[in-house]
Amino acid sequence: MNLNASMFGQAISFVIFVWLCMKYVWPPLVKLLDERRAEIAQGLEQTEKAAQELELAKANGEALLTEARSKAQAIINQGKQRQEQMVAEAVDLANQEKARIVAEGKAEVESERSKVRQELKDEMADLVIESASKLINRNLDSSANRDLVNRFINEM
Repeated sequence: MNLNASMFGQAISFVIFVWLCMKYVWPPLVKLLDERRAEIAQGLEQTEKAAQELELAKANGEALLTEARSKAQAIINQGKQRQEQMVAEAVDLANQEKARIVAEGKAEVESERSKVRQELKDEMADLVIESASKLINRNLDSSANRDLVNRFINEM
């Protein structure tokens, strides 16, 4: 009987122990496990959400980068067009200025040429008159006339 009574006492002690564990030990352990499970699930959910946000940010970043590159290329193209336009305008202006200067130069040369011709005509007329008056005053032979004309030509 001792064996049975001790076994019965052990069984009652075991039941009380299990009941105490179920009442005071098991609920906090289950609560801790549930909290840990919830934290892990929340962490996984946040990780997935962060991964989605990262993908979205990458897509937005690539879109912004593409847009910035296209805007930069457009600005570069506008700059090149403006440069070409300015060069063309400068070339046109230079050609106009060149044409004006050439025209002025030609007009000035023609004016000087006319002036020199007129001066030469006037001087020749004076020389002819002077030489004729000298010839009239002195009646010389043809060799003397030649010498006189040569002398006048040398003086010019």
